[in-house]
Amino acid sequence: MMVNKLKEETPEVERRKTQLPRQPYTVEETGLGFLFLVELLVKILFLRGQLRLLDLAQHSKLSVGVLEPLLAFMRTERLCEVTRSSETETSTIYNLTELGRLRAQDFLQKSQYAGAAPVSLNAYIDQVHQQSIATMRVTREKLAQAFSGLIVKQSILKQFGAAMNSGRAIFIYGPAGSGKTFIAEHLVGLLSDEVAIPHAIVVDNEVIQIFDPLTHTPALPLNEGVVLELDRRKSCDNRWVLCHRPVIKTGGELSLSMLDLDFDESARFYQAPPQVKANNGLLIIDDLGRQLTPAIDIMNRWIVPLDRHVDYLALHTGKKFILPFDVIVVFSTNMPPSKLADDAFLRRLGYKIYVGPLDEGEYRAIARQVCDELQIPYDEEGISYLLRELHYKTGKPLNACIPRDILEQVRDIARYEGIAPKLSEELLDWAWNNYFTHD
Repeated sequence: MMVNKLKEETPEVERRKTQLPRQPYTVEETGLGFLFLVELLVKILFLRGQLRLLDLAQHSKLSVGVLEPLLAFMRTERLCEVTRSSETETSTIYNLTELGRLRAQDFLQKSQYAGAAPVSLNAYIDQVHQQSIATMRVTREKLAQAFSGLIVKQSILKQFGAAMNSGRAIFIYGPAGSGKTFIAEHLVGLLSDEVAIPHAIVVDNEVIQIFDPLTHTPALPLNEGVVLELDRRKSCDNRWVLCHRPVIKTGGELSLSMLDLDFDESARFYQAPPQVKANNGLLIIDDLGRQLTPAIDIMNRWIVPLDRHVDYLALHTGKKFILPFDVIVVFSTNMPPSKLADDAFLRRLGYKIYVGPLDEGEYRAIARQVCDELQIPYDEEGISYLLRELHYKTGKPLNACIPRDILEQVRDIARYEGIAPKLSEELLDWAWNNYFTHD
């Protein structure tokens, strides 16, 4: 028997679905409490109005096998009723009774969460361990592919390749404009495999939303419809979303409070902090030392998670629990490491990678790439003038950001003057003097 099978799936889709946990077919297999699920269904029906059984399955991400005893209980308790029934079981329409609507209002005061059914804390912990970032492998070939066409020292790339294989934190430091953030963002290309992310988890009957469409990129289309089938070998748990390994970037806005559970007082449920949303993936903390919170406080917050690979969180009720910390954290800073943390903390970081100024050959190669991109005729003499008369005579380091910043200003002034952009001494001088400040 097959219901709502929208289309034949490709072998690739079938392969990817096997990475998701198996669909639960009984309430016990969901790992959730019977009454918790009843409350969830009552809230869904209250907020969405009458629903067909199939629509209720699609919204709650639960199979018909799970829904049937819950709906039977709700009918027995006169919380819902069948307003229309057809020959097709999944077309049966359910609606709340007056008593059901009153109960729904009480349930919504406790929590307004009425989305996909969450998964249990234990199920989440097991899944994170199964798809750990430590199982990922980065090879020389994969690194070359991710950084293809980019000008980065091979010695630095080698360090990053080894660091990504370690699963440990990476500390990138060096002068402003040396390309630290640029390199950190390109580490995304080294992430492989897909991971299962739950819509939400439940801890002590409190819902914590984890899947974030602004953060997580699904590897399979969402909302294709729920496939209801008897072949359990092919069914997957729709409470999970198969995603590419997550990447979260935060910078000067980071505060200590952001690293704890975010409890919405009006909605009465939680949003997971960035390190939880980044589990099995990458967390980039850029501009370390620029936050309003002292850098030492932010660094100290990570000591236990980096050392033990677990994080301790607390509900607003005071209940504390442990979650896996399966994240490669990338710290990027312009500040000297000694000003941010002591030796004991730096030891826990694993890899400390210095990104400094370019050599002349790398500088010229970047300038050529930028000229091609901006459609400025490349001129060796013009770049030699930029190096000899402007960089060397003023003592400005050959930072990776400068060729692009200067040449973009050459393009801008050429557009303003209505002339063709070129690497003339006049335009380069103008761009240089406009780019750097003077005392």
